[in-house]
Amino acid sequence: MSDAHFPTADEEANAPAKNSAAAAAERMAWDSRTRRMVTIYLPLACFVLILLFPFYWMTVTAFKPNAELYDYKTYNPFLIGSPTLEHLKHLLFETAYPTWLATTMTVAVCATALSLVSSTLAAYAIQRLRFRGSQYVGLAIYLAYLVPPSILFIPLAMMVTWFGLFDSPMALILVYPTFLIPFCTWLLIGYFKSIPYELEECALIDGATRIQILREITLPLAVPGLISAGIFSFTLSWNEFIYALAFIQSSEKKTVPVAILTELVTGDVYQWGALMAGSLLGSLPVALFYSLFVDYYVSSLTGAVKE
Repeated sequence: MSDAHFPTADEEANAPAKNSAAAAAERMAWDSRTRRMVTIYLPLACFVLILLFPFYWMTVTAFKPNAELYDYKTYNPFLIGSPTLEHLKHLLFETAYPTWLATTMTVAVCATALSLVSSTLAAYAIQRLRFRGSQYVGLAIYLAYLVPPSILFIPLAMMVTWFGLFDSPMALILVYPTFLIPFCTWLLIGYFKSIPYELEECALIDGATRIQILREITLPLAVPGLISAGIFSFTLSWNEFIYALAFIQSSEKKTVPVAILTELVTGDVYQWGALMAGSLLGSLPVALFYSLFVDYYVSSLTGAVKE
């Protein structure tokens, strides 16, 4: 006897339905993959390409010899045929780039520290002390950040000249907080708002002063917000151009953004290799800061805007 199975009438009737369901499931899976590809992966790939291409171009230009930089008919503009370190050597040993880098780092660190201290005290006072008109003061501080530097640098230049700080890095250290403090204060106000006030009330009942509460309770809980404000301040101080161009005249005292443009361009001749090498080296400290503290940066922004 044979064990062959012959489909019954019910199985034959249900076979088209099963095939149709399987085809529908396969079609839905295909539609889902296609939708993810179009709505997620393709835009993300375009974003990453647009974001990283300038750094790739700077790297390629910094390590290309001049023959390849100016002869696109013979050499591929997107690839390096014969890598060279001549541009880096010229930048580091034949220009004052190390001095420019040290000046930029000093100005950025000092301005960031000054801004963090001031904005922390201001944000805590506005958010926790609850004096009359505190909300309007916070709004006014943030609106001050929206004033463009192109309007402020003329009166600030007059003040810098009156105090005898012209052509001195100290001028930048004192001027940069004028646009760093407003945003950092607004950011820390939002982050302090996310810290439970009951913790401070318990400390007040136990006899702690406001300074003790700020030092022992609020600041340890606000470390992500402080790191985010520090990264923001350091980045803006590092990349600032208008004030550094207006207040610094001596070549050896210039910051990196101003120096690579004014010292590496002679007339209509652009030293593209040295320019891109200087830009690449100048972007590394900021990129390093972001890579080390990106988790704190995201969490602080979340705490600042969720209230």
